[in-house]
Amino acid sequence: MAGDVVDLIMQDHREVERLFDELKDEPDKRPMLVPVLTTLLSAHSRAEESAVYPVAAAEADEADDVAHSQQEHVEADQLLEKLGKTDPTSGEFDKVLQNLIDAVTHHVEEEETKVLPGMRKNLSDERRAELGEAFAASRKEHLGDQPEDITREELLQQARNADVSGVASLGKEQLKKKLQEESEE
Repeated sequence: MAGDVVDLIMQDHREVERLFDELKDEPDKRPMLVPVLTTLLSAHSRAEESAVYPVAAAEADEADDVAHSQQEHVEADQLLEKLGKTDPTSGEFDKVLQNLIDAVTHHVEEEETKVLPGMRKNLSDERRAELGEAFAASRKEHLGDQPEDITREELLQQARNADVSGVASLGKEQLKKKLQEESEE
């Protein structure tokens, strides 16, 4: 049994924070750690987007916060892609890493003070356990994924989570661009 979805999400948050510290403190490990961070964050995001956010919006009365969180996921994906393409020995890497840390830290703080408490309050223990199973299964399925591996269906789910309408006919690249524009507003 996977456990309470809120606890699982928070465990991932702590692991990401640990990886951030290691990336900042041990530059020689960066070439090895960037793919680990990218894989974890990508799998975590896709699992939240598919298994958690729709339920949090519909059943836990968290639609506005979910839409905002989804936009932050789009921003994090962009920053992860940029980090992966940046030479880990360059000064630019530190800037991109800090931008990613700032964005993800902000997202985690909001999620842990708004969305997750709402889920604890408004969803039963059993429902959170069911979501924990779904989150863990989706996360496992997406381990190894990179931000650029996102599918059109996953982009459509992001659009639904972010309450972006009129995108069903868009192709993958158009959809990705529309979500990026929405996240910048």
